[in-house]
Order: sequence, then C-alpha cells, then structure tokens
Amino acid sequence: MKRQRKLSVQAWRWAFYDWANSAFATTVMAGFFPIFFKSYWASELSDAESTFVIGSANSLVGLLIAVSAPIMGAFADAGNSKKKMLIIFASLGIVATGYLFFIPESSWKFAITFYAIGVIGFSGGNIFYDALLVSVSEKDERNKVSSLGFSLGYLGGGLLFLINVLMFSFPTFFGLNSQIEAVLWSFLSVAIWWGIFTVPLITGVKEKQEDHSKKNIFIIGRGAFKSLYQTGRSIRQYKSAVIFLLAYFLYMDGVDTIIRMATSYGSDIGLSAQSMIAALLLTQFIGFPATLIFGQYSDRFGHKETLSFAIFIYIGVVLFSSQMDSAIEFFVMASVIGLVQGGVQAISRSYFSTLIPQNKAAEFFGFYNFIGKSSVFIGPFMVSGIALLTDSPSLGILSLLLLFIPGLVLLRRVPESK
Repeated sequence: MKRQRKLSVQAWRWAFYDWANSAFATTVMAGFFPIFFKSYWASELSDAESTFVIGSANSLVGLLIAVSAPIMGAFADAGNSKKKMLIIFASLGIVATGYLFFIPESSWKFAITFYAIGVIGFSGGNIFYDALLVSVSEKDERNKVSSLGFSLGYLGGGLLFLINVLMFSFPTFFGLNSQIEAVLWSFLSVAIWWGIFTVPLITGVKEKQEDHSKKNIFIIGRGAFKSLYQTGRSIRQYKSAVIFLLAYFLYMDGVDTIIRMATSYGSDIGLSAQSMIAALLLTQFIGFPATLIFGQYSDRFGHKETLSFAIFIYIGVVLFSSQMDSAIEFFVMASVIGLVQGGVQAISRSYFSTLIPQNKAAEFFGFYNFIGKSSVFIGPFMVSGIALLTDSPSLGILSLLLLFIPGLVLLRRVPESK
C-alpha cells in the first residue's frame, strides 16, 4: 500500500488564503450585503429593482474580470509575478470592503460601486491564487491540496460569519447600538480578517520561477501578449481542456449565481433576514467536512464522476427552490448546497490543473477564470432580469436549468486526459 505524503508547509500557507478571503464571500457576497443593500442603502428601490442592481453589478464585474483574466495571467507568467498580482488584488478588495463601513444610508450608488470593487479584488486575486496551486503541490496531490483550500475557506469564512451573525443578533452584547451598526462593523471585520490571514501566503509561499533573463517591462509585456496569442491557438490542441472549459462555463455560472443571489431571492419571496443568515451559516459548517470528503471521493471515483454527481444535485436544488416559500425549506436548500458547493469548486480546479501544460499555469488559469467569470456575467443578469420582467422570482431561478443541464451533458463528454 502506497504511503501518502504529508502536505508541505507551503501548501498549508497557500490554503490559508482561502481561509482569509472566504470571509468576503460569506459575510459580504452571500450574507449581509444583498439584504443590507435592499433595506439600508437602496430602500427607495423596489425589491425587483434592487435585485436587478445587484445582479447587474455582479455581471459587469464578471465581464471585466473575464476580459482581463487571460491578459493578467500571461503577464504573471512572463514576469514571475503571480504572488505579487495576488497581493495587489487582495489589497484592492480589502480596502474596498473596509470602506463599506463608512457609506451612509440611502447611498446605494456608492455602496454598489465599492461592493463591485471588492468583488474585483476578490475575483482577480483568485486568478493568481489558483495558478499558485502548481507551485505548492505535486500533480498527484492536487485534489487534496485544492480541497484543503476550499475546506479551510468554509471553516474560516464560517467562523467569522458566525461572529458577525452573533453581532447582528445581539448587538448590545458587543457594545453596538443597533443591527445596522453591527452589519457595518461586520464589513470592517472582513477587511481586517482578509488582511491578517493573507500574511502566511505572503511570507511563506515561494512561486516557481521560470527563466526570464530580461526583466524590462516592455519585453515582458511583448512576451506576455505573444504567449497569450500562442495559448489561444495552442489550447485547441488540448481537447479535454477545451470541452471541460465549455462545461465549466455553464455549470459554474449556476453555482456562482446561487452563491451571489440566494439571499436576494429569499428576500423577494418574503423570508426574514435572520432565517436566511442562519441558513447560510449552516452551509459554511456543512461545507467544511463535505469538501474534504469530496476530495477523497474524487481520488477514488475520478473527477468526472464526482462532478457529475454534484451537478445533478444542483439541478434538484433549482427545482426545489422554485417552489420554496418558507424558512424551513430555505434551510433544507442551504444544507444540500453545503454538501456539494465546495466539492464542485475544489474538484473543478484540480481537474483543470491536470489537463494543462504545467509551465503555463497562470496563463491557462487565466483562461479558466475567463470562462468562469464570463459565465457569471450571464447568470445573475439572467436570473434578476427574468424576475424583473415577469415579476416572478421563481421563473428567474428556474432559468438556471439552462446552465446546469447542458453543463452536465458537456462534462460527460470530456475525453480522458493522456
């Protein structure tokens, strides 16, 4: 029986960035921002209008990241600067998130702007975080390391979210005057948490260096664009990667849309903020062990079979959610999502890393993020737009079947990599 190696200290330091930035995904994106935006910053807008604003912001940011991701990835590879670029984008997200604390009531335009900047920092940083996976792990341990990152993300993001929920539920215990003040302090706590727990990656992760004897920025830039052009042509040689990216484009859009729009949808169908926040907290703590288990099952049954199972579960979630009208049903939905959400993200990332040339990891992960973030342009806009036009949130959520079902079909057609 083959003895498994212990993961390196670098792998653990790398994974702790997921612990750091997942606080933004939980407390801000999925948790408080959509609810607070509707009730505090955009109270003069209707529910459908405020949902459309949030959906449009997520879509436009996704488009921006999608267009720039391959270019940024090429520059990062050419200049050996994946870690530096991660720090830049993380800093942007941290500052924008912290500034939400200072935005006054009814200032929805400022709020949505700084939220969008925060999402840019979060999403842009993840391009280079994903690309560093090949620097901290060997090919045969990618599933384990990738799953470790997402599981730590669930745990870390969930711990801070728990504190934030307690602040929201018992503000006077924390010396706060109101739930409004508790939410604003929660946004500031995310910025502090994100900054502190990025330090292990900054101080302890070493990026694999390619030989670039000439460091002139113009030479690096020219080489980056040349490399990007060549990647655009050569990626067609990797049939498995191309088909996988098409499938990923579809099913990951559905996953990200559910993450970003769940509480907006819950508000639109009349659920209370307390019940939705409690359900999201449950999702985090279910997701921590479930993601680790998914990594083990992927090693046993293969990437494709594991992902197919998870996407099938998401199809059921969409059908169930379209008929949902109570807090208990929202808890059921959140629990099921917690079982599969982290696994889909982790296994997709590790699967893709096995389908690409290792010496162009950032560049190919640029395309990976290009596909993922451009799909986010479609999902939130489609769900919020259909809900606005038809005045039916249920029809909006059902539109996600147009993403999950074709995504599953394409995933099943990915050839085995050689």
